[in-house]
Amino acid sequence: MIMNYEEDVKIDDSALDIECADQASLFLKYAKHAAEARRTLDDVKQSLDITKAEIDKQIREDPEKFGIAKVTEGSIQSAILTDKTYAKAYKTFSDAKFEADMAQNAVQAMNTKKDMLETLTKLHGQSYFAGPRVPRDLTKERQLKEKKVDSGVAKHLIRRTT
Repeated sequence: MIMNYEEDVKIDDSALDIECADQASLFLKYAKHAAEARRTLDDVKQSLDITKAEIDKQIREDPEKFGIAKVTEGSIQSAILTDKTYAKAYKTFSDAKFEADMAQNAVQAMNTKKDMLETLTKLHGQSYFAGPRVPRDLTKERQLKEKKVDSGVAKHLIRRTT
């Protein structure tokens, strides 16, 4: 399942009511995805362990086939790590671990979004956005801030490369 973490974590501060109303179902979506990713990781880890055990058994039965002259635990472990089947299984495990980690990070981001919605709602209730002038356009201010940061990073990178 492809999740759009970056978009879903953003807050539309001009529609706090909708953001708050949608937060619980959005959190559940990511919590479910994280649980599924952890289950997949567990399955892939089990498969990796089985692959490792099978290769270990093959090496012990025919060490010469794996280029081992003297059978030691170290030589067996080295042969397992360099085996193509194990490398492929480990790559699958690594990918599943990354996905599980990212899914858990998304759940944490949804918690942070909830906290920020609460803060923005309190600020709104305290008339933070009210005043004798037109309320600030936070979306526009954020975009301007991002442009300044992006241009500052670009200038920093240009200075570092010259």
